[in-house]
Amino acid sequence: MEKNFEIKIETTSNPGIIKFEANYFLTQHTSYEFENIDQAKNSPLAQQLFYLPFVKRVFIAQNFVAIDKYDIVEWSDVQDEVAEQIKNYLNSNQPVITETESNKKVAITIYAESTPNPAVLKFVANKKLVTTGHEFKNIDDAKEAPLVQELFHFPFVKEVYIDENYISISKYDMADWNDITLEIREFLRNYLEQGKEVLSANATVSKNEVDKQADVDFEKLDDVSKDIVNIIEEYIKPAVASDGGNILFDSYDPESKGVKVILQGACSGCPSSTFTLKNGIENMLKEMLKDKVEYVEALNG
Repeated sequence: MEKNFEIKIETTSNPGIIKFEANYFLTQHTSYEFENIDQAKNSPLAQQLFYLPFVKRVFIAQNFVAIDKYDIVEWSDVQDEVAEQIKNYLNSNQPVITETESNKKVAITIYAESTPNPAVLKFVANKKLVTTGHEFKNIDDAKEAPLVQELFHFPFVKEVYIDENYISISKYDMADWNDITLEIREFLRNYLEQGKEVLSANATVSKNEVDKQADVDFEKLDDVSKDIVNIIEEYIKPAVASDGGNILFDSYDPESKGVKVILQGACSGCPSSTFTLKNGIENMLKEMLKDKVEYVEALNG
């Protein structure tokens, strides 16, 4: 399937190094570092980059290329052209790394972690699976997610949420985790060890569109709503993510001073987390936005 690569420029803590992030994985499991064009013989992309006189070192990781430059140029003068060159290379369907099958296979470990929701278990991998969170309510949602499609073939899988390096699976009551956890772990481990796709390029691109739209929508919000979104992003999301879930801002009503949020993953439909989250978020928002928030309503995603 045609992959449509986009590149996002990200600065790093080192002013000499810039990251060029792709919306799609470039290597399956391994990261590479090249000090010069000779070292880069198994990466046609890195070789091409070394033709730029200011390129000192090239790193290629799962979803980005990072370049360390010599001081003869400023990144601000050249980064857009480099991003364009990387994007064009990736869209030409040439290999990023040429390597033999035998050294591709990397040991994957998957461990299961409980969440506050007894119906949801979080399966954590020792590698990054996706660059941003995706929720799947049913097999139709998973058209662009081959891994998730296969998970829905298990009769006990109700919903799936994937983020960073974990997969939260929500099950039907008919099955007991003790009976199915090992089976899911083995399935995920085998699937990932074969280097098969978690998401297709389209899923990543459409997610990027959603995120872009979210940025546009954010700009249209009133100031109180913007503050609420920022508090959720900074303080609440990280805590929720560690439990295998996600939380999104839905709306704010200045009349009733009510906030609506959407719960995804392990948080969705969880008896304890709805209460904890609602109270936790409510208390935090009341505390941080004096007089502007009265109550929080949690909706299941």
